[in-house]
Amino acid sequence: MKFSYNWLQDFFVKKLPKAETLAEFLTVHCFEVESVEKKGADFIFDLDITPNRADCLSHHGLALEISAITGLKLKQYKLNLKENKELKTKDLVKVELKDKADCLRYTGRLIKDVSVGPSPKALQERLRSLGLEPINNIVDAANYVMLESGQPLHTFDFDKIAENKIIVRRANRGEQLAALDDNDYSLDKDILVIADVKKSLAIAGIKGGKSSAIDKNTKNVFLEAANFNPVLIRRASQKLHLRTDASLRFEHGLDCELTERAVDRLASLIQELAKGKVASGRVDKYPAKQLVRKIKFDFTKIEKLLGLKISNKEVKSILKALGFSINSQNIVTVPSFRRDIEIEEDLVEEVGRMYGYNNLEERLPKLTLAPAKRNDKVFWQRRVRDFFKENGFTEVYNYSFISKEQAHNFGGPLVELKNPYSKELYCLRPNLLINLLIAFRENNKNFNELRLFELGNVFRNQQKGINEETNLAGLISAKAGDFYTLKGLIEGLLDSLSLAEGFYDDFGATPDESEMIYWDFRHSAEIKVAGNQEIGFIGKISDLTLKSLGIKERVFAFEIDFDKLCELATDENQYQPISKFPSAVRDISLLVPIGVKVVEVLNIVNRAGGKLLQDADLFDIFEGQNVPEGKKNLAFHLIFQANDRTLNSKEIDELQKKIIYALERENGWQVRR
Repeated sequence: MKFSYNWLQDFFVKKLPKAETLAEFLTVHCFEVESVEKKGADFIFDLDITPNRADCLSHHGLALEISAITGLKLKQYKLNLKENKELKTKDLVKVELKDKADCLRYTGRLIKDVSVGPSPKALQERLRSLGLEPINNIVDAANYVMLESGQPLHTFDFDKIAENKIIVRRANRGEQLAALDDNDYSLDKDILVIADVKKSLAIAGIKGGKSSAIDKNTKNVFLEAANFNPVLIRRASQKLHLRTDASLRFEHGLDCELTERAVDRLASLIQELAKGKVASGRVDKYPAKQLVRKIKFDFTKIEKLLGLKISNKEVKSILKALGFSINSQNIVTVPSFRRDIEIEEDLVEEVGRMYGYNNLEERLPKLTLAPAKRNDKVFWQRRVRDFFKENGFTEVYNYSFISKEQAHNFGGPLVELKNPYSKELYCLRPNLLINLLIAFRENNKNFNELRLFELGNVFRNQQKGINEETNLAGLISAKAGDFYTLKGLIEGLLDSLSLAEGFYDDFGATPDESEMIYWDFRHSAEIKVAGNQEIGFIGKISDLTLKSLGIKERVFAFEIDFDKLCELATDENQYQPISKFPSAVRDISLLVPIGVKVVEVLNIVNRAGGKLLQDADLFDIFEGQNVPEGKKNLAFHLIFQANDRTLNSKEIDELQKKIIYALERENGWQVRR
């Protein structure tokens, strides 16, 4: 926003500091000075005004700030307005506001028998220095008062207003306006216009129209000073791609009390420049008078917030210089033009700003800094998310609803919505797998190897009421791995949560239909930890489920009760040194009945191997050719290692014999040599 140094000087009894000094002064105390330009005998300041300070978008507003900072006395301009008592504005002009929320105040005056012509040279130079081209003495006066007071004004040729009536309304759909910038604008119901009973005259707060423009033949002038809804002006300006000096000020929000002073100042200036008879009084529509804002002020807050000890007398002096008033009960009355002051802290900011933030002493805060209490659920959520992302999984976020068709197909005690949004959002999901499989189906069209997981809430309709839990679910495509790939990932997850004692078991005798319907029982298992506590399921999704969803590829998945997982998990780990002695690996091949579980074999191997058996890993399962009917072959790596010595071949042979003996004691088990 540009300001004239000479114009600012007009407001003070004493001379202002030099332009360069004033620029530095304003930078420290008020606003950022972007540039200072020398134009003849004048300096032009380009200031960056913050959006909350609409009152400083004028020379008078900036002068008030300078007065408060410097202590210079502010000189108010005098109105030399001579009204014609025989003419009354209220009798000659009618104003109608269609919507009180669109126009907060509309003030107008009428001047008759003006002489339109060029403005004085001094006024023209002042306007040009601030980027406005002179037009004629009437329009120039309106622009001059706008720059001076911050209140946009508009002048109409009164004889071009049908039936002498002004109507502030929304534009009709498709309504056209030929504007003063020689462009035609297509308007709609979101745009506010100034109109008469026949046509629109101007785009309210933005641009005037040609139909009511001031020209050399104009004799009678109607002056408008209004306060429009800032949001409405902003939207209209953006929609029309039309930004003007007036719209800039309106969209920041102006003081409703400003219209009266500004229209009187304009009438006085026009009378001085263009003669004319000023009709007595004003037409003034003010539906909801702006309330005076009052704030109870606690002086001790200044030291609490700024660390600054300043006397109450000095605080009152600062506030008074800025236009505030304060009574004996420390109630501060906020001036109407300071729309940015709403709470006590705003007043503290004003005191600090005027005192000078550069004068505040640097102090460390005197308070106890305590770390926030850990939220265990959030902590484990982050840990789990990091684990799966590091293992190539992509996290998905699905809706917590399933469709009516899905509810019918997958059954169970579901939580139905009383007022469903649609058939696709019919009830709350009982598990994560339903939507996760649908996400898999859609993404599988574009990606070959998919690994997806989700952490979210599920809902079950139980006798005691609706139960909401947090579950963790994931799946992989056959191209990305198989059951054992997923099993290894779950074991890694449990190990990262210090739950390495996890194991897998058959489904119970009476599985819950709402959860078990997804699984192929021949290739699925329950996940159990900490003494037979079931926490979830892992396995292959059944062919029937995949077919119903239109998925042709095999899918392996898991779903875990995350709440129970959080209860059992711990981040306390026990560390032991790695043995510095070499390990020895032996392989063993075992023929067992086809119904024998791997975990049964591992339990026997670990018991027989004792402390010197560090690990036993299954690396092959074989059924079919060269294997007797009803049998399967299991192959294991056995890793032997001691912490205090290197094991010799004899010791390892003895341990392996012990393991073989223990295995062959089982009925139908045979170690293949």
